[in-house]
Amino acid sequence: MKIGIVTGIPGVGKTTVLQKVKEILSNEGINNKIINYGDFMLKTAISLGYVNNRDEMRKLPIDRQKQLQIDAARGIAKEAKEGGEGMLFIDTHAVIKTPSGYLPGLPKYVIEEINPSIIFLLEADPNIILERQKRDTSRSRTDYSDEKVIVETINFARYAAMASAVLVGATVKIVINAEGDPAIAANEIIRSMK
Repeated sequence: MKIGIVTGIPGVGKTTVLQKVKEILSNEGINNKIINYGDFMLKTAISLGYVNNRDEMRKLPIDRQKQLQIDAARGIAKEAKEGGEGMLFIDTHAVIKTPSGYLPGLPKYVIEEINPSIIFLLEADPNIILERQKRDTSRSRTDYSDEKVIVETINFARYAAMASAVLVGATVKIVINAEGDPAIAANEIIRSMK
């Protein structure tokens, strides 16, 4: 499967846009799969007793986060190989804000395992991201609840995505997720992958 990694700060709308990508591609009869990188990591972290929920993973010691990243990359690469023709999209983060600083979400040991064609940076106005975060009461995102932190994280994500792309010869594309219409961003992602 052709692989695209869709990254973005928590609250930018990655999951919503990727649901729309899946809907559009399925309606066109194109084989596709959406994988949430964090789900792979969370399943392992819970089974090992490290965390109780997704938001606790950012607070794990860095060495544990790295091992969870490696395990997830291997599992995702295996699914891509077994998926046949079509498109596989990975919902993840280019950087993760931790108490120790920013952890690359796509370090060498992850990006080389997955080997994507494109790394997408899904972005939106920081104030829109803050509003989306406030509406999503199912998540705890207090570490991203300031406009300056959001801007800083978006900038670090851009740097990290380009550095990761260099390792595998992938392209990097910024896609704006406009408020109220995820189909615009979804269609731009699909066009870039065809």
